[in-house]
Amino acid sequence: MPHRWIRVVAALVLGFSLAAGASAQENVLRTLFPADVKGLDPCTADDVYTSRAVSEVYEGLMEYAYLERPSKAVPNLADGMPQVSPDGLTYTFKLKKGILFADDPCFKATGGKGREVTTEDFVYSWKRVADFKNRAYNWAIFDKKIAGFNAFREASKAEGATDYSMKVDGLQTPDPHTLVIKLLEPYPQLLVNLCHPATFVHPREAVEMYGKEFLNKPVGTGPFKVTSWIRNSKIVFERNPTYHGAVYPSAGEPEDQAAGFLADAGKPIPFVDKVEAHIIVEDQPSWLRLIKGELDYGGIPKDNYATVVDPKTKEIRASFGEKGIRLHKMQEIDVTMTGFNMEDSFLGKHKLVRQAMSLAYDMPRRMELFYNNRCVHAQSPLPPGMFGYDAACKNPYGQKDVEKAKKLLVEAGFPDGKGIPTLVYENMADTTSRQFGEMFQREMAKIGITITLNGNTWPEFSAKMRSKRAQIFGYGSHASIPDPEDFLAIFYGPNEAPGPNPTNFKNKRYDELYEKMKIMNDSPERKKVIDEMIQILHDETPVIWGVHRIGFRLVHQWLANYKPHPFGYGFSKFYRIDPKLREEAMKKL
Repeated sequence: MPHRWIRVVAALVLGFSLAAGASAQENVLRTLFPADVKGLDPCTADDVYTSRAVSEVYEGLMEYAYLERPSKAVPNLADGMPQVSPDGLTYTFKLKKGILFADDPCFKATGGKGREVTTEDFVYSWKRVADFKNRAYNWAIFDKKIAGFNAFREASKAEGATDYSMKVDGLQTPDPHTLVIKLLEPYPQLLVNLCHPATFVHPREAVEMYGKEFLNKPVGTGPFKVTSWIRNSKIVFERNPTYHGAVYPSAGEPEDQAAGFLADAGKPIPFVDKVEAHIIVEDQPSWLRLIKGELDYGGIPKDNYATVVDPKTKEIRASFGEKGIRLHKMQEIDVTMTGFNMEDSFLGKHKLVRQAMSLAYDMPRRMELFYNNRCVHAQSPLPPGMFGYDAACKNPYGQKDVEKAKKLLVEAGFPDGKGIPTLVYENMADTTSRQFGEMFQREMAKIGITITLNGNTWPEFSAKMRSKRAQIFGYGSHASIPDPEDFLAIFYGPNEAPGPNPTNFKNKRYDELYEKMKIMNDSPERKKVIDEMIQILHDETPVIWGVHRIGFRLVHQWLANYKPHPFGYGFSKFYRIDPKLREEAMKKL
C-alpha cells in the first residue's frame, strides 16, 4: 500500500493567516501553514504542509476533480484518461504536448528557458522516490506494484551513485509523450495514487545542479513559482508565466451552479497573481488576523468556537454572517491517534499495558475540551464516508473504564503501575498540543503510570517517528486517496518507519489480509477482510484511537470558488479574489 495518506501531528484546529500590512487591493490569496515545511522536493512530500506547498509548484499526470463528489481522479498533465488493458495490468498514458518546466538556470542548454516535459521525466522522478539513498517516505506508493521497480530499489542500496539508466520493465516510454505502466497485479487505486504530490514530475537538471539544495530550489510545471521563502515565516508563490494554461472545471455537483461554483467554468487559471503562505504555529495570532480580514479563509480555534458558531445549531452567528463571512463544514477524511512504538523494549512487549492505557483515556472529555465536539469518536482508522466504515463498530478498549484498566495492569503484573518505567510522550510544542499532553499525563497517573512530556517542532517530531525514537506520540493521518487502504497501510508491517507505519506494528495475519484487501474492489467480501483487520488492531492496541474531525472554516466574501475538498492539494489555482470588495469589506471588520 502506498503512502496515500498524509501524516499530521495531533494539532486540533488548522488556522490560516497572513502578516498585517499587505495591501487589500492586491490580487493575492492569503493563507497560512501552521508548521514550516521541510522542503519543496516532491519525493519528500509526506505531510500536510509540505504537500500543500509542493502542489502549488509541481503537477502530476492526474489530479482530483475540484468540484465533483465523491472524489475522483481526472487528467492533469495526462492527455485524457489512460488506456487500460482488459486484465487491468497495463496502463497507457499520453502526455500533453507543450508542457514546459518553469524557467530556471538549471536549463543550461536553453539559456535558462524551461524545456518541454517528457515521459522520461516522470520515470526519473519516480525513480527518485524508489532510490533507497533518498529515504523517500513515499516509496510505499510503488512498492510491489510495478514490474521491475523493486529490483531498481534493491540496486539503489549499493554503495556509490544510483544508476538511473537502469531499465524498469514496468515503466516504458515508447516515445516522449507515451508512458506505459505494467503492474504486477491489478491495482484499482493506481489513478488516485497518481494524484499524490510524491508522484509529481520534476527535471533531472535541477536535481543535479542544486544537489542537496534542490529541496529549496523547486522547478515545476505548476501555476506558481516560489519567489521568496523565509524559514519559519513566509513562503511566497507567484504566477508562473510559462504555465500551460489549464482552465476552471465545468463539471460539478448539481447544487454547484446555484452556489456560484461554476461561474468561472472554462476560464483560464490561476485567477490570483500571488499566494502568500505565512507560517504561524499558535492559534490566536492566526485567529486575530482572520477576523481582521488579513487572511481570506481560516479555521476556528477551539477557544473561539462559541463566539462564532451557535453550539446548538452549529451555524454561524448572525453578527459574523452580517459581515459577509461564510461558514463551511466538511467531514474530514482523517483520524487522530496516540501511537505506541511497538519496537520499544517495554511497550512493544506488554499488550495488556497498552490496552489499560487506552481504557484510561477519556476521549469524550477531549472531544468537548479540544474539538468543541466537532468530531466523531474514532473506533478504528476508517472515517465516516470511507468504504469499510461501520458506525456500529465499538473498540472494546476505546471506552473510558479506569477500573478495568487497573485490573488489566494487575493481570499484566504491574499492580497500580508498579514496575512500569517512566514513559515519554512526544507531541508538538504549541499551546494546544501541550494541553493535550498534560491531560494524557493526568489520565495515566490515575492508573499509576508516569508520563514525561516532550514538545517538538514539526521537523523534530517527524524525525523522531521516522527514526523509531518516539516512544508514545500524538499524531494523525489525513487521507490522500479515497480508499480504506490509505488508512489500513498505517499498520502494514513492511511500511514500518521511516515508512508510513510509525508504530512499527507487525502482525503476520494482518499483513496477509492487507495484501488481499488492497487489490479488491469494494464488495461485501472486501468488507469482511477489513473487519477482521480492525479486530486485530483492537486486540493488539498499537494506538489509542482519537477522533475523525469535522472541519469548520470561515471564508470572507471576497474569496470566490472556495469549496472544501477532502484532498485539498493544489486548489489555490481555482480561487478568485475580488480586491475591491476586500478593501471595502475590511473597513467594516
